[in-house]
Amino acid sequence: MRRNTSLPPDPTGIPRNDWATLKTLFPYLWVYKWRVLAAMGALVAAKMANVGVPLVLKRLIDGLAIDPAHPHALMVLPVGVLIAYGLLRLSMTVFTELREFLFARVTQRAVRTIALRVFRHLHALSLRFHLNRQTGGMTRDIERGTRGVNSLISYSLFNILPTLVEITLVLGYLILNYDIWFSIITAVALASYITFTVVVTEWRTHFRRTMNDLESKASTKAIDSLLNYETVKYFGNEDYEAKRYDEGLKNYENAGVRSQTSLSVLNTGQSLIIATAVTLILWRATQGVINGTMSLGDLVLVNTFMIQLYMPLNFLGVIYREIKQSLADMERLFGLLDQNREVADGPKALPLDIKGAQVEFSHVEFSYETKRQILFDVDFTIAAGTTTAVVGHSGSGKSTLSRLLFRFYDVNGGAIKIDGQDLRDITQSSLRAAIGIVPQDTVLFNDTIEYNIAYGRPGASRDDIVAAARAASIHDFIESLPDGYQSMVGERGLKLSGGEKQRVAIARTLLKDPALLIFDEATSALDSRAEQAIQAQLKEIAKNRTTLVIAHRLSTIADAQQIIVLDHGKIVERGTHSALLAARGLYAQMWDRQLARPDEDVASPPLVPEAFDRVDGAAVHPTVSGA
Repeated sequence: MRRNTSLPPDPTGIPRNDWATLKTLFPYLWVYKWRVLAAMGALVAAKMANVGVPLVLKRLIDGLAIDPAHPHALMVLPVGVLIAYGLLRLSMTVFTELREFLFARVTQRAVRTIALRVFRHLHALSLRFHLNRQTGGMTRDIERGTRGVNSLISYSLFNILPTLVEITLVLGYLILNYDIWFSIITAVALASYITFTVVVTEWRTHFRRTMNDLESKASTKAIDSLLNYETVKYFGNEDYEAKRYDEGLKNYENAGVRSQTSLSVLNTGQSLIIATAVTLILWRATQGVINGTMSLGDLVLVNTFMIQLYMPLNFLGVIYREIKQSLADMERLFGLLDQNREVADGPKALPLDIKGAQVEFSHVEFSYETKRQILFDVDFTIAAGTTTAVVGHSGSGKSTLSRLLFRFYDVNGGAIKIDGQDLRDITQSSLRAAIGIVPQDTVLFNDTIEYNIAYGRPGASRDDIVAAARAASIHDFIESLPDGYQSMVGERGLKLSGGEKQRVAIARTLLKDPALLIFDEATSALDSRAEQAIQAQLKEIAKNRTTLVIAHRLSTIADAQQIIVLDHGKIVERGTHSALLAARGLYAQMWDRQLARPDEDVASPPLVPEAFDRVDGAAVHPTVSGA
């Protein structure tokens, strides 16, 4: 069963447009459709109150104006009009806050749901994607994308939409009650303003996108350098890393200057359009008062309309830029959701039914890329409750077997079965729940020792955690620490030694209590003394469990019921330790080398170019993909 495994190396490699991004966002908002509709009602009510204020102000001024025919007439205080003015002002605030209140849950839930979906999707993607990703840049994309959702909703629904409602109300009133030129000037100015803003902002968008890309790249370099702190120190390359980081910052600085220059052009043009329109409107209104066709109240009304209308428009450029920026940020976020999962549960996938955990590799063919095949017709069975070891030089495909067994990838040909059930026909969650692994390089979370052991079975009791630690012979060490089980292990577990990390990994696996075990060169990074101590614990937890051992030192697998010898992805020998020695083949040669030089890695000679696997064209160390 072959799958298309070609993925773009950039997490945002799939192009999207603004409408596609909005269509992706809309369902997250529409879940709360009644809140959305109620918020829209409050929005319209707030804008009607806002438009009503100039109307009341006009009536107030006209009521106070002195009639030339009766200059000594006593004026009556327009109490009703004043109260109406105050109520309208209050209504604007009340309805605006009501809108914010109603929409707060919608916005925050949408951000939460999208962020969680992206997080889950990233964990569902294949190992191929995560080998190609750039963690720093992707983290920035997620952070900006979720922030962009909040910004887009805020700017579009709380700024653009209210302004459009107000423009509609104002233009309607001007058309019905005043000279057509007021409406023409207003409409032309609005059209010119919006067109100019959109055109210039579109021109500026690529500057912003460039800044985003450069910022992500600079962040990636910084995080990658800090994660490899020891390597930087080993080679004294602090200045080299600083120069690489500064190069990214320099490019970001230049892009930022271009962005700011284009912003000045935009702001100047917007101010020119607004100033021209307001001047023309005031000129027409003044002429109307002089000609007697308009009252002072009308002049104040029209002028107030324009001020109310152009005040939000004054920020339209900023708002539109922010909306475009939010869309660009969300485009990268949703681009992650567009990534092909590559390995997915079938529609009829069933939970794994363990009956003994017999593992069968049936004529398995596999390649990370079409140009270079890793495994060729690999065919063997691990009987339930027995131990099978796999040995071979670096690049022979040993660790690929464990990744296929975990179904990080699907095989290109043949099948892998557990108790007769094809891995492609069972759910990945049930498959991985049945398998435990002690890897060569144990990477721990930057949390407490207790948390890292409990990760084998989240929710386990403290007694179970302690029991697992005792079984892994690490309890006494933990108790000797000042903070005991609450001791922090540091990033990737760097505060612990190699042997201590391996014991934590063993305790974690014991707590999981899997039916199937994988030891992926679990002691190869340890010295002989630590290896002997941990090897005894590995043999203990392997009792009565189906076990696959990917061996580094041959002495550790001499008592395995079956030993598989891989060479360039093919099984060249198989049998017990004694049978393979008697055959005097490749295994015997490696064994003789070990006897002659016990401290040398006889299974993995010095690396040559062929010992590297490639994933989508990127060179990957054998311990990652092909060892």
